[in-house]
Amino acid sequence: MAGMMVVGQLYTVIPLFALMAADWGSGSSAVAWTATAFATAYAVGFLFAGPAADRFGPRRTIVAGLTVTAMVTALVPLASSLGAALVLRAVQGLVAAAFAPSAFAYIASRVDPNRRVTAITWLTSSFLAAAVLGQFAAQAIGQAAGWETVFFVSGVALALGAVGLWLVLRADGAVGKTTVADAFAAMAGLLGNGRLLLLYGVTLTVLTGFVGVYSGLQVAGPPSLAGDAGALLALRASALPAMLAIPLLTPWLARIGPERRVALSLGAAALLLLVCAFLTGGVAIGACLFVFVAGIAVAAPGLVQAIGARAGAARGSAVALYTFFLFVGAGLGPQLATLIAGFGFPAVSVAAAAILAVGALLALGLMVRSKDARQL
Repeated sequence: MAGMMVVGQLYTVIPLFALMAADWGSGSSAVAWTATAFATAYAVGFLFAGPAADRFGPRRTIVAGLTVTAMVTALVPLASSLGAALVLRAVQGLVAAAFAPSAFAYIASRVDPNRRVTAITWLTSSFLAAAVLGQFAAQAIGQAAGWETVFFVSGVALALGAVGLWLVLRADGAVGKTTVADAFAAMAGLLGNGRLLLLYGVTLTVLTGFVGVYSGLQVAGPPSLAGDAGALLALRASALPAMLAIPLLTPWLARIGPERRVALSLGAAALLLLVCAFLTGGVAIGACLFVFVAGIAVAAPGLVQAIGARAGAARGSAVALYTFFLFVGAGLGPQLATLIAGFGFPAVSVAAAAILAVGALLALGLMVRSKDARQL
């Protein structure tokens, strides 16, 4: 739940673009930068949050990050202009970044090894579910009580989450002495690994395509759904069962190598988006998005596993870089959608499909190289 609340802050603004633009006298394309400002700062924050979790302990880092995020979130509605809102959204993203790397670190140190893959899958699925639930809740609350209320409610929920996790998480053990400089040195070494660099390239495509499509629904939605808030709400909710089902399939999915899993799931997601571009009915588009989201939900934890397997002792730094590239992609998604919005939702869908296809091909190439290396 805490993961969904934190990551949901990236997506809450998507259904609020028109409301926020009206208040600030800006266009929806300009307001889309509120998503990008959060996502970019969020991605940069991961590079510091990983070392913080190692230095101070994941429980302390999670609780402190949630507390500060709650306060900054409640300040966003007080912004008097788009410029001020962009600054607050950037600060919000920076402090919200404390959660994900710390949560991964907590799982690595506190969860039984036999349950870690399942725990990671549930965690990454909650991040993806936030894309749907965050938009769903924001649209419902925004229409009923105004966009400002969305942020006030989010601030209260995050504060309650901080208290709840302080009570239920196990206390931190002995903390390390890793400095930020040590962490950046380890990251630089990881980026010198060609295969890891390609995996990070794959990671970049995942949320670029995912967020791009959902942003496209808002700014360039299919003509049959344009202006129908209820239909858009239902369309966003249609993907939730896929996110809940994938973690339950983890034992079966774990039998497939992580790079093969990533290649197949991203390939399937790209194919479904391509089909989606030629559909006009809400039910048909919803069915396509259901399978598309399932593919993304399989790919994200597969990448964590593949990167961790190649990182050796620098696993913490490797996962921090994974989250960095993942959410840089999330920041690019809204810009992709607004850039192509003039050509309609089919163009957005095709562009996102092309990006995910590139990710699938990179993962496939890595899989083939690994197979060839084993045969030598």
